[in-house]
Amino acid sequence: MITGKILRDAILSGANNIANQRTRVDELNVFPVPDGDTGTNMSMTIGAAGKELENLPDTCTVAEASKVAAGAMLRGARGNSGVITSLLFRGFSKALAGKKNAEAADLAQALQMGVEAAYKAVMKPTEGTILTVTRLAAEAAVNSTAAEVPALWGEMIAAAEKALADTPNQLPVLKKAGVVDAGGQGILYVFEGMRSVFEGRGIIPGQEAAARPKVSSDAAGKGVFTDDLMKVEDIKNGYCTQFLVHKENGGSVAKLRAFLESNGDSVVVIEDDEVANCHVHTADPGKMLTEAIKYGYLTNFKIENMHEQFLARQKQAKGLERQAAEESAPENAESFTYAAVDPERDYGFVAVAAGEGLKSVFGDLGVDAVVSGGQTMNPATEDILAAIQSVPAKTVLVLPNNKNIIMAAEQAQKLADRTVLVLPTRTVPQGMTAMLNFDPAAAAEENAVNMMAAADHVSTGLITYAARDSEFDGKAIKQGEIMALENGKIVATGTDIAKMTYRLARSMRRKDTQFITVISGADVTEEDAEKTTALVQAKCGGNVEVSHIRGGQPVYYYMISVE
Repeated sequence: MITGKILRDAILSGANNIANQRTRVDELNVFPVPDGDTGTNMSMTIGAAGKELENLPDTCTVAEASKVAAGAMLRGARGNSGVITSLLFRGFSKALAGKKNAEAADLAQALQMGVEAAYKAVMKPTEGTILTVTRLAAEAAVNSTAAEVPALWGEMIAAAEKALADTPNQLPVLKKAGVVDAGGQGILYVFEGMRSVFEGRGIIPGQEAAARPKVSSDAAGKGVFTDDLMKVEDIKNGYCTQFLVHKENGGSVAKLRAFLESNGDSVVVIEDDEVANCHVHTADPGKMLTEAIKYGYLTNFKIENMHEQFLARQKQAKGLERQAAEESAPENAESFTYAAVDPERDYGFVAVAAGEGLKSVFGDLGVDAVVSGGQTMNPATEDILAAIQSVPAKTVLVLPNNKNIIMAAEQAQKLADRTVLVLPTRTVPQGMTAMLNFDPAAAAEENAVNMMAAADHVSTGLITYAARDSEFDGKAIKQGEIMALENGKIVATGTDIAKMTYRLARSMRRKDTQFITVISGADVTEEDAEKTTALVQAKCGGNVEVSHIRGGQPVYYYMISVE
């Protein structure tokens, strides 16, 4: 039998263990591209629950500990591996609901429910990944006859280790690279961290974070709800009011949302089966709470006087004016202001991209909010949600533009208070083409189908560098060597960026190719970009139109779009 305190400490220990080992997990990525994806994403996801768990008292129940962890991880989930990790702990929350303590059989069921949730969230599950490792681990737990948690957890980890070792036999790409699945390794570190507490050895201590890499996941989207700057007399609904409604009988709070919107502004209501998180700017907080209590009991009250906040912020702004003038704004940081749905506006758009040039391009194409992110910078679910909530349209179309951001976007879709369609664009060029094929006269679903059909006809080339020595498909790749990737596959390596770029573009060209777009990155000068574009034009000329965009993206010297 374990208590809520033990489960709380176990999750904290798992978070510390993956954080300590995240660099090792990052290095298991199949391609030696300069990224920090899997380990970093999983660490940031489970780490999002750390502060909230630490605030739980020792008297908490397993239901409370699992619920707090699941909620925080859902909001903080980054990347596919992070989303799957959050869903695994969502299973814990559902299986342990209402329980004060938990037995071995309860944890086995929790693992099973988490795996089921993760498989349902993935449209085409791939075996040989974190999904396989957790599925086989859960099966071992369910079939175990162990009566005590430490014994059951040990059997589960043994099954996970065996499954992880077998991942290269299930995915040839892993065998070629000589590695096991990174997500599977990451979740095993989490499980091992939890075992330390279950066996009475205490929480694995966290280590000091390593120095920030050249391109950091910390630069991912930082979208938060903020108030518009305004004159103090313009604030009509002067109280920012927030509270949780613990719903009776799991009913909907749609009518409550309507009431809040009719008696205030900046309304946000995010709900799951049991709780609704409500936010409203109002002139009468008491009126809001009186209505809300009809739907269940209320907790986590927070009422702030925005007139006082505004005046304090104004005073602070004056004091920091000189400093602000001397220091540039944090790179890739932005904030999004919540906007209520405008019934007159049918469509809005959110895209994920890194680099000021690409942000500007998407803005020109009609995108309302651009979340900073991409390779090495997977924004969290809450970042994407904040961007969605800032677009005052009845239907918001989201373009993740990276295969590792799609699942986080889909989780944000479930939390939004308006209709959201996630287009599974896997690259920035796909996102651009999708936007160019939007038809404002067409229905939402028809647009989604047509936009993705156009995006699927785009080939994407990438020029980057090897972040470490490695071997792929029998070929040695040295750190710093330039790599050319076509639609995600390494096709060539070399030492000359310009030469690699035009050769990649030339090999990607087909008989029916009409357009080639060269998108230059942050580490490429304007002069070099113009010379490289001219080379691509010379080598791929004929009837092909070659153009250049100053993207400013990190990681990739050049992106190449071929249509």
